[in-house]
Amino acid sequence: MYQLEEETEADEWEVEALYDLCFAPGREALSSYRLREGVPKVKDLCLVARDGEGTLAAAIRYWPVRVGGQPALLLGPVAVHPTRQGEGLAAMLIRESLILARGLGWERVMLVGDAPYYGRFGFARLEGVEMPPPTNPDRVLGLALRPGAWDGVAGRVEKALP
Repeated sequence: MYQLEEETEADEWEVEALYDLCFAPGREALSSYRLREGVPKVKDLCLVARDGEGTLAAAIRYWPVRVGGQPALLLGPVAVHPTRQGEGLAAMLIRESLILARGLGWERVMLVGDAPYYGRFGFARLEGVEMPPPTNPDRVLGLALRPGAWDGVAGRVEKALP
């Protein structure tokens, strides 16, 4: 059994260590990281999953961005400790955090990822949404948390400055 909790400042080092473990060494060179630099996380949506002994098993984070001047959430990164993969933790974090995002009034979410994986949560390729290079446009996916929220939204993805 896993306990989902909002990530706290005390979790920061553990979550960063999990991301270092799960992703390639150059992860912070990705264009999505340029959109996160100097921008506070959406605290209410950054979650951790801990097992019954309190060990960190998975984490998810969200960041505010603007697409064509419209507010959106940038999902990611999401990671599951290698010893816990295949237990459905990433899916649980994604589903629960999307429910929270909808409840907080967010209208749209985007990410850079694999369409076959994220499609099961309702994400689809975003036409006309431009991530900073060198992002593959086929991996730019979005989900409307309110019907039609992505209709007519296009343009560059930019930092949401505080």
